This record gives sequence, C-alpha cells and structure tokens, in this order.
Amino acid sequence: MLQKLKRHKELFSYALAMAILMLLLRWLEFRFLILEHQYEIYVGLIAVFFLLFGIWAANKVTKPKEKTVIIEKEVRVISNDDFVLNETELQERKISKRELEVLTLMAEGLSNQEIAERLFVSLNTIKTHSAKLFEKLEVKRRTQAIETAKKLLLLPPTLG
Repeated sequence: MLQKLKRHKELFSYALAMAILMLLLRWLEFRFLILEHQYEIYVGLIAVFFLLFGIWAANKVTKPKEKTVIIEKEVRVISNDDFVLNETELQERKISKRELEVLTLMAEGLSNQEIAERLFVSLNTIKTHSAKLFEKLEVKRRTQAIETAKKLLLLPPTLG
C-alpha cells in the first residue's frame, strides 16, 4: 500500500497544490465581490435595520393601550317580598294605577306595542300614558323613568 502511495506522490502533491490554489482563488473572488459591492451591502443592511425599526415603532404606536378599571359599587338587593309601594308618592305625583301598570311593563323591557297588546289598548293610549308618566316623574326617557320610579319606591328594585 505504501509503495502505491509513493508512486503517486507526485500526483497527490499536484492535486493538493491545485486544491490550495482553488481555495485561494475562491477567497480572492469573495473579497473582490465584497469590495466591489460594499456600497450595496451597506445600503441593504441599513434598509433592513430601518425595516425592523419601523415594524417595532408601528407596533408600539398602534397597540391599543387597554387599562382595566375595576369599580366597586354597592348594590342593594331587596326581595320583592319586602317591597312596599310608596302610596304617598303615588298620590303626590297623581300617578294612576294604569300609568303604574304601564311603568311596570316598561321596566320589564316591553316596547310600547307589546304593552298595548298586553293591556288591550291602542298604541296611542300607551304613548299618552308614557308622556304623562315622564311629566309626572320629571324625566325625558324610559330608562330615567324606571330609575326614578325605583328610587321613589314606585317599582321594586329587582324589576327590570
């Protein structure tokens, strides 16, 4: 085996020299490529840097700033069994039983049409009752009327 290697020693030395020259040539070609195109490489690196910076800045600016606020509020719960209608307030404000009935149905979330169907009256009658209720309770909307009625103990607090 050693004799075969000795015979081809000259061939191996040429092959090794060719490989070294080939590596040297590739290294010089790479250096030439870098030196020849260094401006484009720097511009490309700067472009990539600003691209990443722009993505980061856009995420910071457009990210919604959510802040959770916890509000503790006292809620008084009175069962309907304990509820006592404030008769004096009813008489002072001159609210009729029918208007109180309409107010109760409003608090249940029924529309004017549904209230009219349930009480077997026309839609205009319900609108008239509602308008008179709003005047007597000194409010402008249904929600305000219901809230005021609960404060005045004309409606149970658990209704609606």
